[in-house]
Amino acid sequence: MFSAIGRIFRTPDLRRKIVFTLGIVALFRLGSFIPTPFVDFNNVQACLASNRGEGTAGLYDMVNLFSGGALLQLSIFALGIMPYITASIITQLLRVVIPHFETLHKEGQAGQAKLTQYTRYLTIALAVLQSTTLITVARSGQLFGGAVNQACQNLVAQEWWAILIMIVTMTAGTGLIMWFGELITERGVGNGMSLLIFTSIAASFPGALWVIKEQRGWEIFFFVILVGIVVIGAVVFVEQSQRRIPVQYAKRVVGRRTYGGSSTYIPIKVNMAGVIPVIFASAILYLPLLLAQFNQPKAGEEPAAWVVWVQNNLVYGDQPLYMLVFFLLVIGFTFFYVQITFNPEEVADNMKKYSGFIPGIRAGRPTAEYLNYVLTRITSAGSLYLGIIALLPLVALSFFGANQNFPFGGASILIIVGVGLETVKQIDAQLQQRHYEGLLK
Repeated sequence: MFSAIGRIFRTPDLRRKIVFTLGIVALFRLGSFIPTPFVDFNNVQACLASNRGEGTAGLYDMVNLFSGGALLQLSIFALGIMPYITASIITQLLRVVIPHFETLHKEGQAGQAKLTQYTRYLTIALAVLQSTTLITVARSGQLFGGAVNQACQNLVAQEWWAILIMIVTMTAGTGLIMWFGELITERGVGNGMSLLIFTSIAASFPGALWVIKEQRGWEIFFFVILVGIVVIGAVVFVEQSQRRIPVQYAKRVVGRRTYGGSSTYIPIKVNMAGVIPVIFASAILYLPLLLAQFNQPKAGEEPAAWVVWVQNNLVYGDQPLYMLVFFLLVIGFTFFYVQITFNPEEVADNMKKYSGFIPGIRAGRPTAEYLNYVLTRITSAGSLYLGIIALLPLVALSFFGANQNFPFGGASILIIVGVGLETVKQIDAQLQQRHYEGLLK
C-alpha cells in the first residue's frame, strides 16, 4: 500500500489533483474559524468553554457536526454544507410529487444539470432561512441550550442592519462552500461535497474523544478507541455488502449487428439509504423541542404540561423514550427513502425494454414483485443496522459522558467510512488507468 501511495505522488496529474483538493479543504477549514461581522468572538469562546462537552440538542447538534464546529462559533461558514444537503434531499423527494422533476431526471445529463441548478437556488434560499434562524436563536441566548451566563446573552449585535449583514455573510459563506465542492469534483479527487462533509466530521473527532478522556480517564478513553476500531470494521463490512441479482440479456439482431447475449447483475446494498434516515430522524425529533422553545412561559408563570413533558423526555439523548422514538424513526425513514430511490417497477420495465430477464423469473410484473420481495428483506436488515449505529452516540452519552456528536456512531461514522471508501476507489481507478497496481488488492 505504501508503494502505491508513493506512485500517487510520482504521477504528475494525480499529484496535482490531490494537492488541489487539499488546498480547497484547507481554505474550507480556515473559513470555519473566521467570525461573522458583528459577532462578539470573546463571548462566543467563553460560551464554548463553559459548555464544552454539553453541546446543543437535536438538529443543531447535527448541523454543528456537519459544519466542523463552525456553527457554534458563528463563523462565516457557520451553516456548513447542511443547506446543500437539505436542498438535495428535497429535490430528490420532489421527484415523487412533481412530474416535471421526474422527467428531468430521466432526460440524462441535460436534465441532471437542470436539477442541479434548482438545487443551487434552493440551497441559497435555505441558507437565508437557516442563517436568520441561527442569528435569532443567538440573540435570544438559547444557542447553547440552557446556558444563562451573561456572555451567552450577548453574542451578536442587536441593530437591524448588523443582523442583515450577518445573514448576507453566512449565506455567501454557504454559496462559497458549494463552489468549493464543485471545484473539487471537477478538478480534484472524489466528490467535492462529500469530501467537505468528511473534513468537517473528521475535524470534530479529536475534541469529542478528549472530552471522554477528561471526564472518564485514560482507561475509558482507550476502551472507546478499541470499540471504535471494531465499529469501523463492522461498518466497512456492511457498507460493502450487497445482494447481486443476476440478469441475462437475450440476443437481438438489429440490421446486420447482434446485440445482447451478455450477463450482468443488479447490486442491492444492505444499506441503500445511507445516512439520510438518521438526518431525517434527528430533524423530526428536533421539532417538539423547537415548539417547546417558542412556548416558554412568561416570568412568574408555570410552563404548560406538554412543554414539561417534552423537556423531560425528548430533549437529551440519554432519555429512554428519546432513544426508542429515534430508533423507530430511523427504521421507518429507511423503508421510506429506499422505496423512493429504488423503484422495482421502473427497473423491471427497463429490463424488459432491453430484453433482459432474471433467470427463472418472467419479465414484467413478476420481475417487479421479485425485486420488491428481495428489497424488502434486505431493507429490513439494513434498517436494523442503521438504527443500531444511530443509537451508538446516545449509548455513549449515557455511559461514557460523550456528547451527541460521539464520533464512532450515527451519521459521523457512516459518512466517514462511506466517503473514505469511495475516494479510495476513485484514486485506485485512476492508478489503474495508468497501468499501475492500485491501492486495493
